[in-house]
Amino acid sequence: MWPVCTRSLWERKTGRGAFASRAKELLRPPPRRFCTIRLMLDERARTLLKALVEHYIADGQPVGSRALSKFSGLDLSPATIRNVMADLEEAGFVASPHTSAGRVPTARGYRLFVDSLLTVQPLEQGQMGLIEEALQDRTTNQIIASASQLLSSLSRFAGVVIAPRRKSSRIRQIEFLSLAERRILLIIVTVDGDVQNRILNTERVYTPSELTEAANYLTQQGAGLDFEQIRQLLSSEIRQIKDDIKPLMAQALAAGDAALAETARPYVISGERNLLDVEELSSNMKRLRQLFDLFEQRSNLMRLLDISHRAEGVQIFIGGESGIASLDECSVIAAPYAVDGQVVGSVGVIGPTRMAYERVIPIVDITARLLSGALSGKEDI
Repeated sequence: MWPVCTRSLWERKTGRGAFASRAKELLRPPPRRFCTIRLMLDERARTLLKALVEHYIADGQPVGSRALSKFSGLDLSPATIRNVMADLEEAGFVASPHTSAGRVPTARGYRLFVDSLLTVQPLEQGQMGLIEEALQDRTTNQIIASASQLLSSLSRFAGVVIAPRRKSSRIRQIEFLSLAERRILLIIVTVDGDVQNRILNTERVYTPSELTEAANYLTQQGAGLDFEQIRQLLSSEIRQIKDDIKPLMAQALAAGDAALAETARPYVISGERNLLDVEELSSNMKRLRQLFDLFEQRSNLMRLLDISHRAEGVQIFIGGESGIASLDECSVIAAPYAVDGQVVGSVGVIGPTRMAYERVIPIVDITARLLSGALSGKEDI
């Protein structure tokens, strides 16, 4: 995985002092391995690759030597351009689709483009104002939801926000409902009114009276406590619990603790349906289903965004760099945000590898920064 990186991206690529002062050091320096790859290409090859990627992002069609001659601004013959393209293809930066004589960028080509050839566009003042207005004078949950919707609407892809981790949920009530001989539905109601359901596969059949007894005991002893506190309480009173229901109670505590841990960091995603309009993704229904399964299951995507949570500035994962098979045709642009100076979550945009990086990067970066400001000082986090 090579996270995108460059020094003072706004200042170096846009020359906008106001934005440079807001962004500071947007991205980290490139790894040495990539610097070596970059030095392999001369200026002519880099200019042609930049023109190819920009033209392909703009219209989605393989780019031929004639188009490159026109858009690159170089005075080169078609034969020379074809030779350079052949070298780039051999190096893995571009590929030739079977149905066309033109070429398209590979994930490696996008990576080189993003790391050293990209010209980032500053966020329009109107868009900046739209984000600021949408994040003001709201509750924390409303701000998180608004940030996700803004990322989606401005990028026209899927926007995601991982919210700050909640404090441990305290229990109000626990119930068991028999579904089949060895399948039991665990129902957890928290003091905040949240309800979580989990199915337990037990080693033996439990009678209705045993389920009622276990539920009553856990509710009476655990009301107002979190699962860790309940577990400590039961360990000190283990002799008072009937041996027949001890395994059920232990299983319920483990499942309940895991269920509430999943909701301890709310995950808000908006605009998934925007990806249905992306031809590269919608043309492969199997891959599209895998992508939507990823959104629903959440755990893998959460782990990916946690990487950006622990890093500085904007991180970009292109294709297979994410390590998640369902994102092989996608790019994820993410950035951490902080509350009162402490990093607590991440924001991101998920779209095709063929996206306008120069436009989406500042959307993610500025949203993360303004979200930090909107949440700092709030008491309901």
